[in-house]
Amino acid sequence: MSIGTIRGLLTLATFAAFIALWIWAWSKHRKADFEAAAMLPLESDAVDTRGEQS
Repeated sequence: MSIGTIRGLLTLATFAAFIALWIWAWSKHRKADFEAAAMLPLESDAVDTRGEQS
């Protein structure tokens, strides 16, 4: 097996992993998680270590 074949297979495997990750990220099952993460900056201030609002 030549180095060109190995590089080609590695490129193909990387591309397949990229497509799989893209499909996973854009699936409908992830929508609720992404919407919750988008709201994090808009939530009120965090509670400090003493349990009081800052």
